[in-house]
This record gives sequence, structure tokens and C-alpha cells, in this order.
Amino acid sequence: MVMRQYLLTYSGVVFALYLHHVIRAIEVPLDLSQPPTITEQSVKDYIVDPRDNIFIECEAKGNPVPTFSWTRNGKFFNVAKDPKVSMQRRSGTLVIDFRGGGRPEDYEGEYQCSARNEYGTALSSKILLQVSRSPLWPKEHLDLVEIDEGSPLTLKCNPPPGLPPPVIFWMSSSMEPIHQDKRVSQGQNGDLYFSNVMLQDAQTDYSCNARFHFTHTIQQKNPYTLKVQTKNPHNETSFRNHTDMYSARGVMETTPSFMYPYGTSSNQIVLRGVDLLLECIASGVPAPDIMWYKKGGELPTDKTKLENFNKALRITNVSEEDSGEYFCLASNKMGSIRHTISVRVKAAPYWLDEPQNLILAPGEDGRLVCRANGNPKPTIQWLVNGEPIESAPPNPSREVAGDTIVFRDTQIGSSAVYQCNASNEHGYLLANAFVSVLDVPPRILAPRNQLIKVIQYNRTLLDCPFFGSPIPTLRWFKNGQGSALDGENYQRHENGSLEINMARKEDQGIYTCVATNILGKAENQVRLEIKDPTRIVRGPEDLIVKRGSMVRLDCRIKHDSTLKLTVAWLKDDTPLYIGNRMKKEDDGLIIYGVAEKDQGDYTCVASTELDKDSAKAFLTVLERPERPRDLELTDLAERSVRLTWIPGDDNNSPITDYVVQFEEDKFQPGSWYNHSRYPGSVNSAVLRLSPYVNYQFRVIAVNEVGSSLPSLPSERYHTIGASPEINPTGVRGAGTQKNNMEITWTPLNATQAYGPNLRYIVNWRQRDTRESWSNETVRTTRHVVWNTPIYVPYEIKVQAENDFGRAPEPDVIIGYSGEDYPKAAPTDIRLKVLNSTAVSLQWSRVYPDTIQGQLKEYRAYFWRESSLLKNLWVSKKRQSVGFVGDRPRGIVSRLFPYSNYKLEMVVVNGRGDGPRSEIKEFTTPEGVPSAPRYIRIRQPNLETITLEWDHPEHPNGILTGYNLRYQAFNGSKTGRTLVETFSPNQTRFTLKRTDPISRYRFFLRARTQVGDGESIVEESPAPLNEAYTKNQVDIATQGWFIGLMCAIALLVLILLIVCFIKRSRGGKYPVREKVEVLDHEDHKVDDPSFDYSDEDNKEPPGSHTSLDGTIKQESDDSLVDYGEGGEGQFNEDGSFIGQYTVKKDKEETEGNESSEATSPVNAIYSLA
Repeated sequence: MVMRQYLLTYSGVVFALYLHHVIRAIEVPLDLSQPPTITEQSVKDYIVDPRDNIFIECEAKGNPVPTFSWTRNGKFFNVAKDPKVSMQRRSGTLVIDFRGGGRPEDYEGEYQCSARNEYGTALSSKILLQVSRSPLWPKEHLDLVEIDEGSPLTLKCNPPPGLPPPVIFWMSSSMEPIHQDKRVSQGQNGDLYFSNVMLQDAQTDYSCNARFHFTHTIQQKNPYTLKVQTKNPHNETSFRNHTDMYSARGVMETTPSFMYPYGTSSNQIVLRGVDLLLECIASGVPAPDIMWYKKGGELPTDKTKLENFNKALRITNVSEEDSGEYFCLASNKMGSIRHTISVRVKAAPYWLDEPQNLILAPGEDGRLVCRANGNPKPTIQWLVNGEPIESAPPNPSREVAGDTIVFRDTQIGSSAVYQCNASNEHGYLLANAFVSVLDVPPRILAPRNQLIKVIQYNRTLLDCPFFGSPIPTLRWFKNGQGSALDGENYQRHENGSLEINMARKEDQGIYTCVATNILGKAENQVRLEIKDPTRIVRGPEDLIVKRGSMVRLDCRIKHDSTLKLTVAWLKDDTPLYIGNRMKKEDDGLIIYGVAEKDQGDYTCVASTELDKDSAKAFLTVLERPERPRDLELTDLAERSVRLTWIPGDDNNSPITDYVVQFEEDKFQPGSWYNHSRYPGSVNSAVLRLSPYVNYQFRVIAVNEVGSSLPSLPSERYHTIGASPEINPTGVRGAGTQKNNMEITWTPLNATQAYGPNLRYIVNWRQRDTRESWSNETVRTTRHVVWNTPIYVPYEIKVQAENDFGRAPEPDVIIGYSGEDYPKAAPTDIRLKVLNSTAVSLQWSRVYPDTIQGQLKEYRAYFWRESSLLKNLWVSKKRQSVGFVGDRPRGIVSRLFPYSNYKLEMVVVNGRGDGPRSEIKEFTTPEGVPSAPRYIRIRQPNLETITLEWDHPEHPNGILTGYNLRYQAFNGSKTGRTLVETFSPNQTRFTLKRTDPISRYRFFLRARTQVGDGESIVEESPAPLNEAYTKNQVDIATQGWFIGLMCAIALLVLILLIVCFIKRSRGGKYPVREKVEVLDHEDHKVDDPSFDYSDEDNKEPPGSHTSLDGTIKQESDDSLVDYGEGGEGQFNEDGSFIGQYTVKKDKEETEGNESSEATSPVNAIYSLA
């Protein structure tokens, strides 16, 4: 990580501006009377575009506002007389308008502007106006240039004189740039110099081009055509790799000689402040090298630059110290020469002490100083209000003494503008300075009550610009304290600014500046706040990452909390675009899926309005390497070749390996195979080759990230043929039928064939016989021998052969002819029951000659005939188990207990099964049962849990019952385990819960006389009303519930009052309906004829459902207990006079205002 601190950036700029104010002359406020001051003017040498209108600038300030006039070529220029010329309003700028026609050249000349008011006249510099010119190239016929090879040549350009001078460059007539080097180059005068001409220089023509600045046009000179005479007219390529090109061409080598400048010495004059350009161009064979030196000293390295292949030396901003003798040394292997250039530095006038405006109070003394230097030394001329001071009216308070004017006891009315002209033969300087006599009390020119913020420990300036005449004295105070600030950490400047060298926290406060002269005083306050600096406490670190990975660049910042912080990221010093793959966070930057374009410098810039800090780190992205290139085959031999390649870019991850691959076009064209692997430090390798292969190679580079793309293929190389050196591998013989033997092998590949027409000689004979070898030559990878005996051994050989000969004698391998089915079955089979699921077997092995092949295994087939349990269906699917090898015993397992089985055995060889043995029967004893098929858990209410289950799928014997273990649990807490035993026919159990919240875990097993079987495990679900039950405990004490009940009671009271009022007016309405409710829930369960409904099939309004689903009365003291039937009414005084009935007539219901009319009593029950 590279940390860069910019804490002084903003305050440093402000500080520099303040220092500029310190050295400036005191400005007179524009609301005060003052002579004119020129503020803007055109440059002295003013070249304009002839296609545009001309603007000659002249701006001035003063009070009163100045008026303007112009002179042209030293004479008054009457603007009003020329309709094309006008002056801008409240300005002296001249505008010459050519929209109506006219020639800009008619207005060329030397212009000078005058700005005057009642207090004086100010002059601009003399402005030389010139119109840009781009004259046409003079027509000329250029002859063919004939020249001997090796001779020097200069092609002249001679461009037309333009204003400003054009830019020169050389191209061919087809607009191709001319290649330049130390042999061929363009001089500063525009000519094209050949140190020596070579044959290839005649391959193009040469045209000088001039580009003019204002018109943006290019003029092309007629091209030069070269004809090079050579003593050895061979093709250029025949000498390309020759160690001595010139001698091979018959060109004589020569010592250098100067083409420019001529001779051994020259002189050059340069003006101070411009660039000095020295040039030396030399001829010679071979082209000379140029070196530069200064006599008696070193070249000024800080402002020296070599150009044009060292043929030009540029020294920028020359001064008198750069005068002296410089020499260039031109050398080649034939010798060297030198040229000395004597440089003299002249100087146009330049200021040593430029006159400044002078403000004086009545009776004060002062002086104007005008000191300038130059070479030759300039002369000083004073003017007053634009006229030579010698011809001005006499002024007894003014005395001219060379470069100084002294004023004594000045009085109001003595104001004027003085001009100082310093000139020599190389130029002139003109400066205006006014003398203004004023009587003004102090005034502060800055805004009042400024707020200045500065970073702690920085330098700062508190500005307090002021004016007054006489010039006031200025003092600074802090926080109203009596002593003025000066010394130690404070420094006062003449313009009133207070400089604090190092701002500390204790410097914070209110500063007061007080300006005083004999006419009064003025003051202003500046509030200074000291802020903490912005610091990057943890910046980004240099990282190396793989392409496609995620990377985070840290940028943790500490700053002053009262300043707004801005964090920006730069990549390679330009603003970073935050795309979809990037995420900017408060303390860093995340880049997802890093790509190659993400590599570079990342800079975190934290800035406030006062300062900034930055930290930089470099992100290196590792990529797969670029492919190798330019493969070349050398050192060609019969069995080897050298392959050389140029490595590609490693993309920041060193290349660890090179993989050389090859392809051949005879057997598998287009398929590439790995040939060899080499370290990443090499780029050349000798490859071992096989005969008769048309090779083509390519190279793959490997680094830590991965493999490059393959290089482009090399040229092909065909090796000569030879007889094979190896025979086929993987030779084997085996029968596919009982009377044959198939011989197969792995063929040779393209690099093993070694020659054309590859074939295989197959030899075979029966083992342990004296018969001769049989053979057959084939081109495939198999051969079948027919009419063989059953499963006899054969000796087999397979030899490779091509047109160049045979491979060495092959090894003999043993194969076998085809097998037939076995002829005998196992005998004397004996069974022994081991347990309820397994039996052991023993048998007598068959004779080897009956196997008729290779013995694979003895195999037992068995199936379940029936179960000892009545009415239990069983599957009779045949199963088998094999006993590999020649063995007389084995075990049959995974049988079903309590079942009848049958079993038979066979012998198995490579052809298949032999005849079957006699069938044996056996019975497995009783075992333990499997787990019950399922267990279902129901919870009809919160008090009971009901379990139901099914019998085991495999009883494996006679069931004697079931065992149930269960335990309650609530979260991590568990109760004690309880056990229940059931008869074999019982499949249901009801459990009484001890509490309504706990859950239960059940383990159920079936059992036989042998023991318990597998268990099935289930858990009861969480009670549906568990949450409700928890809340029900404390609901009566909840505040919201009490409030709700109060609201309901208030509503009921209001309803009762409304009902009594209606009743008192004679209205009638039904009070309540009732249906019978059975006394006990068991009646509903036991009596299937129970019908709980009224005509509308509604639940009784005075009841609601309990948690276990039963219907309970809300109150034993219900109003229905007092009646037996009837409509039920209240009399006028509200007393009860009616009766309730169990049954309502349909007609009576329809006669009421509403069949669901609501009474106050009904309202109570419905809300409850």
C-alpha cells in the first residue's frame, strides 16, 4: 500500500492565493476616484485568422469610467470613419467586421490603446497586428534524382513563407509517412537528410508537406523520385542476415562529414527565456552516432533534451549561464569529426523592479521606481498620461532621476498615470503606474464576520484587506484580548493578512483586525475553526489474485465528524466506474469475478472541503498464459528434431511447464496427443520421434492458473520408415463357441507402426503336443480358429510386420478353446438348519472332466414353498447363491423363519449351468417378528390419546402379543418410561394424559415365543390448542381483557335502555329462543338417533363449545328455567310476564319483525 497525504491541498491553494495578495500593490476600491488602469490587452505580436472578424482587446478600469482611443502606426485612428470598425460598449476593444466584405490585410499595422479620465491616461502595449498567410507552393519540375548507393543526399523542402511558419513533414505521394532513423531524418529547416543512401530508399518517392496553423490546410510539394545506382544488384533479402551488409553490397565505408551545419564551427544567438536548439547532421557509412558536449562544463541536465535521434540538442528557457561553446561529435567505426557552436545569449528587456501604483495622502512623499535589465542594457523613458515627461507641464513636487521619480509634499489634484518604457534592440516593456492623492479614512474590504475552517497543524492565513489614505496600520486581536498578535506562531503581512504557521486546537476562536489612520479606524472579525485531519487508517494492500475470484480493497477512514466526507476510487489515476461487478462500501471496495481488465493501480481518495488523503495499491490479476508462438523445427534427424518456440506473456503468473503435443495424418488425423513435458524455463527441446510418422507439433504453456490455448501448429516433418520394434500387447485366446478359439490383441498405434502396410502374423498350436505351428497373416485385431476340441490349452504368438520387416520374436501366451455346458450335477447334498434364517450345505464335488470348461462356482437355487402360518400368502420366486471355486460346502442365508423351503444345486462354468441335482426340502424354525406395519396416533381431546396399529408384515411365527413402551416429554425434559402389554389380537389403546401440554413418544414391538421383534417409533403431535391453553390461564388478569369486558358491559347497558324505551312505547319483540340440550355427552355418543338442531340448525345462543367438543350451558341460573312455553314478553314496567317454548311455529316466526331479532339477553350471550 502506498499512502499519499494531501492534507494541505485545499488550504495550500488558499495559502498560495493569499501570498499572491501579499506581494500585490494595494488596490484602490472602485468607488473612490482613481486614474485608469489597463486590465486586459491583446498580445504584442497578434496574428489573426483572415476568415474571422478581428478583435483587438483593450479593457481598463477607473473612476470615472475611462474613455478609449486608438492609434495606428503612431497616428490617431478614427474609428467612426470606418463602417467596418467599431468599439465595444464600455470597453476599448476594437471589432473589425468583414461580414460585408473587405480585406483583412488592409488593417495590418501597429495599434496602441489609450484609456483616460479626468485623473490621467493609461496606455496599452503596442500591438502588431498581422494576418495569417498560407501561400501556395511555387510550381516546379523535379528531375529524377540519381545517386550512388552509400552516398549522402539532401532533399530540399523550401516551404513557402507562412505566418506563422508552417509545420513541415515528409510523406510519400501515397500519404505514407517516411520512416526516419539515425540514417534518414528531417532537419529543423525542413530538408530531408540521408547520411547514406541504400538501395531500398528507391522503393518510394518523397514529398515535403507543409501544414498551416490557422487555415488547417496541408500543401504538398511535387515528390522526389530516387534512382539508386548499386554495384551489387541483388535482391534485398539476400543480404538480410549478412554480418557486414555494406561490404556485401560493395559499398565503401566512409568517415563522417557534416551535412549541417557546414565547416567545423558556427555561431548562434538566442534570446533569454526561449528554447535554444542546436543541430548537427552528419553523413557517413555506416550512419554516424551523434554525441553532445559543452566546453568547460556539463550540459544542464534539468532542462536539456536530445531530439531527432540525438542530432538535435534542445535547452529550454535559456539564461545567461547557458552561453558558451557547445560541440557535437559524429562518429562511426571509420572515425569521428566535431563541430563547435558558439552560443551567445541576448536578452530583451525584463523587469527587475516594475513600477507599482502609488497612493499618497496630501503632504506625503513617495517614489516610482522602474528598473529593467537586458542585453544590451535597455534605456528607460518616462511618460506621463501618454506624453513624454519632458514635454509635460512642470510639477514642482516631482523630480525625475533616471529610473526613479521622486514625489515630495504632494497635494490633491496631482493624480496622474505614469508610463515606464524599457527598450533595446530585441524588444521593449511598457508599464503603467498611477499616482493618486487621496484623503480617505480606513475601511475593511473583506466580507464581515467570515468563517475560516482549517485542518489542525496546517498553515493558514486570516485575510483582512483594507484601504485608507494615509495607509492605515493594522493590528490583530484574539477573543477580544488587549494585546496584538505578532511573533511566535503568528506573522503579520503588509496587506493585513495574519499568517498562523501551525494551526492548533487552542488557536480556535474569534480574531479581530483593526485598521487605523489619522482619520479614524475600522475593524472586522474572523472566526477560526480547527478541524481534525482526514486520515486513511487502513488502506488497500497490493494483492495478487486469480481471474474470476473475489477481492476486497480496504479503505478505513478517520475524519472530522463536522465535515462531510466523500470517498472516491480511482483506477490508474482516473475515476473508477462502479459497475455490476463492483460494490462500494463505507470501508472498502469489493470486486466480484475479477477480470484481466481489473488489473492496475487502485487509489482510495477520502476528501472533505478542507483536505484529502489517499492510499494506493496495485491489483495483479493472474491469468492463464498466452499461447506460445513462432514454432520452428531445426536439427532434423531420423529419430529426433529440435522444436523451438517463443513464450507468450505469462499474465503475472510464471510459466511452470510446457506441454508439447503432436498430430499425425495417417491413422488418426486431427487428433492431438501429449508427446512430452518440459520446465517453464526452457523454450527449446529435442523431441524423440518414431519412424514413418508425418508429425506436426504444437505447444501449450501451463502456469498456476491453468493452461494456455495451444500454439499454432508447426510445419510438418515426416520421418523415414523402419521395421516395428515391438509386438502387439494384450494377446489372449478364448472361445466364443464350443468349437472355436478367438485370438485378440491390442494393435500398434501410429507411432509404433514404423512403416506402411502394418499387418500381424498370428501363430497357434495345442499345448503339450508336437504338432507344428499354424499361422495366418491379418490386418485386423482378431482371428478365429475353428474346429477346436472343447476347452483345451493353446500356445499363441502374434508378431507385427510392415514393408520394412518384422518385429522381434513375440512371447508365447496360453489361451483356451471354447467351453461346453457341464455334464454332471453335485451329489450327496446335506443340509443343516443353523437358525431361523440360515442353513448350511455340503455336497460332493464333480469330476474335472465333466466340467468341460473353467469352473466358475457351485450354485444353489432355493425358493419358499409355504409358511407354517395358515392363510399367509408367500412368494415362490426362485433365488440363488453362488459358491465360487472348487469347494464342497457353503451357507444359504436371509431366509424367512417358520417356512417350508426347497433347494437344488448346479455346476457353473464359462458357458453356463450344468444339470440340476435332486431337490432337497427343509423347514426354518420360528423367529422374531418384523415391526408392526404402522401406528396411528389420534388426540380427540386434551385428556386422551388413542393409538391404533396393524400386525407385522412378517410375523415369522405365532404372535404372542405386543409390548408398548412410552414416555412423556416437553422440550428437553422427559418423564419416566411406562410399559403396557397387549394380547396378539389387540390393536388399539387409549392413554389418559397427565397434562394437556406434554407430548408422548411410543415404542411398539410384536413378539413371538422366540422374543420381541423390531420396534416402530412414533411421537404424538403437538396439541392444537396448546397456545390457547397457555394464554387461558392468565387472560382474566390481562388489562386489555378487562377493558374489553367493560366496553361490552357499557354496550349492553345502552342496549337495555334502548329496549326499555321501545317497550314503553308499545313495541314487542322476541326475547330469547331455546333448544333442548342433553344432560351428558355420553347420551350423544351412545344414542345414534341424537339430533342436535332447531329449525334453523343453529347452536343455542346461550351456550358455546368446550375444548373437548361438548356443549355446555353458560349459566345454571338461566332465564329459561322460569318458563315452559309461549312467546315470552315484558310488561310495560319491565317485569317478566311471558314464557319460553322449546318449539317455534313457522307462522309465528314469520309474523315477527325478524326471525333473528336481538334482545338484550341475547346480546349478552352472543357477546360472551
